[in-house]
Parts: sequence; structure tokens; C-alpha cells
Amino acid sequence: MIVVLKKTFLGLVCLTGASAAIGSSAPDRTGERAQMISSIKAAAADVPALRDDPFFRAAVAVEAKLPREDFVPRAAEPQAYIGAPLEIGWQQTISDPYVMAIMTAAVQVHRGSSVLEIGTGSGYQAAILAELGAEVSTIEIVPQLASQAATALRRRGYRNVHARVGDGFAGWPERAPFDAVIVTAGSASVPSPLLDQLRIGGRLVMPIGPSTATERLEVFTKQADGSVVACSLGWAMFVPLTGRGFAPDRPGIGDHGKPWCFGASVT
Repeated sequence: MIVVLKKTFLGLVCLTGASAAIGSSAPDRTGERAQMISSIKAAAADVPALRDDPFFRAAVAVEAKLPREDFVPRAAEPQAYIGAPLEIGWQQTISDPYVMAIMTAAVQVHRGSSVLEIGTGSGYQAAILAELGAEVSTIEIVPQLASQAATALRRRGYRNVHARVGDGFAGWPERAPFDAVIVTAGSASVPSPLLDQLRIGGRLVMPIGPSTATERLEVFTKQADGSVVACSLGWAMFVPLTGRGFAPDRPGIGDHGKPWCFGASVT
């Protein structure tokens, strides 16, 4: 069951819906999906630590069976399996499938993980997490996208996805602590509430940089004393975090001195 919680002046309104099996006369894109997976594996081949990582392999295995065309606008369905971001409306995108697999692997998602996603977007990343057996809490600031994603997720019958409309800067304290946090929008720094809601030993992945053009995907692991240790996955370019986390571009190239999470750049 997908539950969408909309904030109103009176509080939270709960919208629920039962899953429904729907027929489709859409073309079979199994071959395109297989080609996408081959491209993902080829991209990871030069970095053994990533290529052989069990969390990466698990994420790729999910993408190999998940119909990505169900999570893009109808006009974009023919491009659903290209290795690039796709526009989904309201100046938002669905990320490159390879990058999604990397981000999922970096925070070590597995069955039973409690995961917070900031930026539901099309719902595809939430679906990957749900297929891995995680308990997913996902927040989207654009109401129209949240509604569309809820519909796509509901049709697949997930009962381990909990979604709401809102500003992800504050996280979801009622559902904390989280084993992993995935932020699918960039900013100059990580919102402190998200680190506060991360469990000791938990991991957060997010694009960080002074501007979109200087971002890197960084992974933060929370230590016992509340501090974090960071590593980098490599260069990235995401849509900006909006709401309270929005930071206008400013001069600078960012901190590129962090060690590589997988021993080398993987983006």
C-alpha cells in the first residue's frame, strides 16, 4: 500500500489506495532493459570494488526486472532505457539508472533497511529500494510529481513504501532513525536534520557542491560520537534541492579532497 500524506493547514491528510493489477498493450521492452543492464555493467567493469560489490549487484539485478517505462511520462517511454537522466516535468528528472544503482549500493541497502529518500520524483528509486526489501519513507516537494509517483508505486502493489508531500530538508523525524538516506537533489551542504535522523553507522548519499556544475556525489557515514566520515563517488550534476535546503550558486570548486568510496571515481 502506498500512503501519501499531504500537509494542509489542518494537519496531515492520509490518502490510501489498494494495489491494482492493470493490463497493458505497451510494447515489450525486455531487450532494451537488457541492453541498459549491459551498459551499466560495462560502466562498472573498470572499478573492481564497485563491479564486485554485493550491494551494487543487488541493485542492478532489481533494475534488470523493473519496468522503467512505468516511471516516466508517456512521451518519454521510448527513451526509458537510455543511460541518461530524463525530464519528468516541473523542472525535475529521473536519474541515470547507473547512478541510481551506485547511490543504492553506496548506502548499503538490504532487506529490512529503513531508508529515507528525499526527492521521490518519478518513484523509480523508491521502487528499487522497495524491491530490495527496504522500508521506504520518501518525500517529494512537488505535489503533482508526488501524486504521479504514488500512482506508479501503487500499481506495483508495494506495501513497504510510505510517501508524503513536503520539504525534505526537515526529513521525517516521526519515522527516524534511518539506516540510509538518499537525497536525489544537490546542495552546498547536507541538511543537518537528515544527519540527525541517521542511525549510528548509517549512511547518507547526496550531491554536494557550491554549484550544480561543481557537485560530487558524496557518502557520509555516521560515527558513534555523532560526527560523519565522508567519501566521494565522483562528479555529478543533479537538479538543485529546493525549499529550505536551496542554496544559490556561489563561487568555488568544492572540496575534492575526499577519498574515493570504491577506490576510484565511479561516475
